[in-house]
Amino acid sequence: MWRIPERRVRASGGFWLLLGWFAWANGWQMLVMVLGAAAIHELGHWLVLRHWGVQTACLRLTVFGAEMISVSAGLSYGKELAAVLAGPLANLLWGLLLAWLGGPWLVPAGANLVLCAFNLLPVRPLDGGRALELLVSWAAGPAAGERAARWSGIAAALLSTAALWAVMDRSGGSLWLLPAAGGMLAAAMREFWGGALRKHYF
Repeated sequence: MWRIPERRVRASGGFWLLLGWFAWANGWQMLVMVLGAAAIHELGHWLVLRHWGVQTACLRLTVFGAEMISVSAGLSYGKELAAVLAGPLANLLWGLLLAWLGGPWLVPAGANLVLCAFNLLPVRPLDGGRALELLVSWAAGPAAGERAARWSGIAAALLSTAALWAVMDRSGGSLWLLPAAGGMLAAAMREFWGGALRKHYF
């Protein structure tokens, strides 16, 4: 595990391997666009957390993406939900702005919109899964929220895995989708075996 203590950033070896592989398969320009969209996403989370007075413990970069780990501050369901959805919302607004500008900005606009949609899937640790858990917990209690997030996560993750494999098969082996398919399958297995995340990830 590589770490920059003063910036509280931790990046796994798998993250660097994925970064290099993605750049080799798709080019550095596409890599910069994807990293830019990810930065906008995390900035959205950070701004809302900062607004609520919550400090972030660290930003963890893994083969499955970025996880902003916050110091628990006893946020209400509504405030935590706002922080969770701030990331996809930031991608949506930025993507729409870039699409409006048109021309060379259409590709980075697409990267932001795709990242927004992907993160809204109801699969933990994605924002959609966490948002579903918070909404149901708010309405019916934590136990109901956990059940809803677990079973919807299993179903959505398995369907997403099947869809990604189908796309790879029909496109003649687009292996750039392989990490996403592997991540979804891992999420389904984690939820099935009861290993849902308990920390605050954004």
